[in-house]
Amino acid sequence: MLRKVLQYDVQITKKFVELALRTTALKSLRTHAKLFEVSCHGIVWLAGWLSFIWLFNNKDLYQLQVNMLIALILDIIVIAVIKAFVRRRRPVPMNKLMELGPDKFSFPSGHTSRAVLVAFILICLNPISIIFYPPLLAWVTVVSISRVLQERHYLLDVFCGVGIGFLEGLLMSLIWFSQSASASILSSLSDEKLDGGEYHV
Repeated sequence: MLRKVLQYDVQITKKFVELALRTTALKSLRTHAKLFEVSCHGIVWLAGWLSFIWLFNNKDLYQLQVNMLIALILDIIVIAVIKAFVRRRRPVPMNKLMELGPDKFSFPSGHTSRAVLVAFILICLNPISIIFYPPLLAWVTVVSISRVLQERHYLLDVFCGVGIGFLEGLLMSLIWFSQSASASILSSLSDEKLDGGEYHV
């Protein structure tokens, strides 16, 4: 049964890519796929978020800074464990130049799960202004579709990535650290990080 599902997934994904490349908008999306790949890369997000924490010392940001960092680490661990267990090989791209990176396994899509998780946090747990919802959701959609068009993932990988990102968001809602707890965590990392922190000599 599982083998048939995977076979159908391969066939449907191949047809989807072939049809998509006949559409000007989606063909253009594939051309810029590398940009979207970088925009949701785990290392880029982790390094960028650590820099954000260090550079922006604002008590109003502590809760988002700490919880998003925990969420990003959680996502990286969850995806790594699942990939190591499932070990589904990535698609063989028609364009060999699309074969990038050392990660050989496709299930699930870490970029998709991360994009959904970030959106979940910024919409449900630490809401940003509603005017940013459309571009945020558009980014999630484009990142997800580009993973298939770039032939880095099958459709099933992406759909499951969406589900995992949503479940990770629900988990974060259960363990969400308060403002005071977040401040304490940052304080334990560095006294100099917090407003009013003491400087030891």
